[in-house]
Amino acid sequence: MNPVVMRFVPVLVLAFLLSAAGVTWKVQDWRYGKALTAQAKLQAETLRQLTLSAATAQQNERDKRLALEQQLSASEQSHYRALSDAQRDQDRLRDRLATADVRLSVLLDADDVAAGCAVPATAGAGGVDHGPPRARLDPAHAQRVIAITDAGDRGLIALQACQAYVRALGR
Repeated sequence: MNPVVMRFVPVLVLAFLLSAAGVTWKVQDWRYGKALTAQAKLQAETLRQLTLSAATAQQNERDKRLALEQQLSASEQSHYRALSDAQRDQDRLRDRLATADVRLSVLLDADDVAAGCAVPATAGAGGVDHGPPRARLDPAHAQRVIAITDAGDRGLIALQACQAYVRALGR
């Protein structure tokens, strides 16, 4: 071989290697580009599915909260109605006691000697009541008894409302 050609052989080999490396680089770029595009599409699809499932879960929770709010509202209305009915009944009874339209009485134990009460066990000739002996309460004491039962009724209604609230939250 000619010495001049021998000089160009390394340059040609180098040029060939460089062009082969460039072609290889370009082919790898195409292959990795396709792989990255496929991976990006897969990631976008996964993200879309996660977003849809999160939106569905959020809507379900919103629906549950709305249903619970409606239950609690209905429960609150029914307990308020029960409280106002009890208050109205207590007021009516208190008014009837004040006007002497009705009297409160208590049953007496005629067999109780320790009580020191000399009430006969049978009704007298002038009485209409043939039941067990009773004693009438003073109207002021009757008013206090009604006030105590009113507070008790309110407490029971409030307790029922609290229990219903806790039951509704526990579902």
